[in-house]
Amino acid sequence: MRWKGRPKSSNIEDRRSMRTSGVGGLAGGGLRLLPLVFRFLGVKGTLVLIVGVLAYGLFTGSLGNMLYMLGLGGSPETSVSTSALNESPEEKELVEFVSVVLADTEQTWSNIFKEQGESYQEPRLVLFRGVVRSACGTAQSAIGPFYCPGDQQIYLDLDFFDQLNKRFNAPGDFAQAYVIAHEVGHHIQTLMGISGRVHAARSKLPEVEANKLSVKQELQADCFAGIWANHANDKRQLLETGDIEEGLRAASAIGDDALQKQSQGYVSPDSFTHGSSQQRMRWFTTGFETGDIARCNTFEAG
Repeated sequence: MRWKGRPKSSNIEDRRSMRTSGVGGLAGGGLRLLPLVFRFLGVKGTLVLIVGVLAYGLFTGSLGNMLYMLGLGGSPETSVSTSALNESPEEKELVEFVSVVLADTEQTWSNIFKEQGESYQEPRLVLFRGVVRSACGTAQSAIGPFYCPGDQQIYLDLDFFDQLNKRFNAPGDFAQAYVIAHEVGHHIQTLMGISGRVHAARSKLPEVEANKLSVKQELQADCFAGIWANHANDKRQLLETGDIEEGLRAASAIGDDALQKQSQGYVSPDSFTHGSSQQRMRWFTTGFETGDIARCNTFEAG
């Protein structure tokens, strides 16, 4: 990819020097502690204690921890490590690459939305290491990059790109760009109201049918990634020979059938949530060859 020297996005949030910490040993502890407190203090004493704890949480800014401890909701807070970020030159360049790719997706989708008489709301991309908290909950890097509709942010541990190369045998900068563009595709679905409709429909379906709907949503995000690649190549000549092949190799490597074969030795189509290797390659290609958002209606495709 011809990415060096190109504009970078301002929508990068770097949390690599942060760590997410829970309230050690108190997972669900409030639900166990409150009955004991009630036994010793009675109704009035328990209420006074709860009010005092909540007041302390408000005063110190740790309300989430206090609610979590009492079993009244909330979640463990995030603490920030004061240690300096240990960043290699290679990782620094990778951060720059991610920023450039995100900026290019912003340009593509801003133009597409403008053509439709709408304004594009840019997502933020959060870089993290190991564990991260989002509006969708706490997640570990093992689940891979993800998009959270609740806060309209993309979450990425850069170590995934190393896995893409070594574990999935899908090297190359465009393979990495495809991953980012796919997650941006989920943001497009959120802005278009597709994600909300899919979530509502899935909640009413049995697991197998809900999985099928999830596959259609993921394949549409692949198609949207292809649309970005079309515009990046046609309007800004960002791509080089072999880039699309890198993207297709990545799409194939993270197909449900390929992942299941690797992890369990057999394929279970009813449990697919992202689509097969062939499906993912097909829909990315559709987006790339047409550049037309109307051609990405995976929900009505056979």
